[in-house]
Amino acid sequence: MKVNIQHSTDKEFIDSPALDDADDFEPLPADLADDAGFAPVTLKLASEHCGIRLDKVLSTLMPEYSRARLQQWIEEGMVTVDGKPAKTKAIMLGDETVVVHPQAAASDFAFAPEDLPLEILHEDADLIVIAKPVGLVVHPAAGNWSGTLLNGLLHRWPQLQGVPRAGIVHRLDKDTSGLLVIAKTLIAQTDLVRQLQERSVGREYLALVWGQPVSNGRIEAAIGRHPRERTKMAVSKSLLAKAAITHYQKLAIGSLDGKPVALLRCKLETGRTHQIRVHLQSIGFPLVGDAVYGKQHLTGVFPRQALHAEKLGLIHPATGEACEWQAALPEDMAALLHKAGITAWA
Repeated sequence: MKVNIQHSTDKEFIDSPALDDADDFEPLPADLADDAGFAPVTLKLASEHCGIRLDKVLSTLMPEYSRARLQQWIEEGMVTVDGKPAKTKAIMLGDETVVVHPQAAASDFAFAPEDLPLEILHEDADLIVIAKPVGLVVHPAAGNWSGTLLNGLLHRWPQLQGVPRAGIVHRLDKDTSGLLVIAKTLIAQTDLVRQLQERSVGREYLALVWGQPVSNGRIEAAIGRHPRERTKMAVSKSLLAKAAITHYQKLAIGSLDGKPVALLRCKLETGRTHQIRVHLQSIGFPLVGDAVYGKQHLTGVFPRQALHAEKLGLIHPATGEACEWQAALPEDMAALLHKAGITAWA
């Protein structure tokens, strides 16, 4: 697929939010399940339920739960019909007694406050700037319903319960380190989201890639879901793909295990899921350590993608002042650059 790459000296770069929801049902971890406190529900079926499948009857009588969740309880033996374990596709006669033992899901506790260590670089009445460590998931989703940044925010600032997504306006991947801004009020969040949409928020990343680009450049290529692997993104010509532009600047070169690498500064004109990782891979320079988009036989060199959100710039939503913050490289990436022979860059 042809990718439009242009040399660029543009100084203004931004990103925009990408906050996708996940509604997958997962069982609650054992350490929380014991405290869930769900009482059994007894239902006496009536004549209008005659000839209808059990799961459909339950979805009508217990609309607060999804049919998928009800089906899972049936399959797990948490539903009985006249005292006997139920079957999902069983057809009701209309005079049965059904007992349902609701089971808590991990997602039920997604917004529970948790005492997590947070590195705060700035805080005022309107916003918080956090240096996110490697391994911290930003927002609860399937597979990560607890231990996220959102849980930590709600513990430290309980008032964020009144702000959508606990004030989160943009994300970083779990294994990407660096700066995030959190809104403390709905007014501030609305303003920051507007800035992201209008491309007036500046974010700069440091990325270590395999190979050595000959010059600086601009990558313009739409990004959408991978056509075969739905958990991945890809450069795409699909009508559903979204426009994406990444600018990169070569800062320094080095080598790892005898193979050439380069340190790039990446600045985003758009903010698509995995944008930097997908764009750089598409032109032949995948991130070191990227197990999803990188060189699979070389992922053992570094345990994560070598990507760090170094700088964040925005207009303060209350004062109108131009603000900028910078986060130092985490120790693991600093050690990686030293190993590559990269000790200084502009």
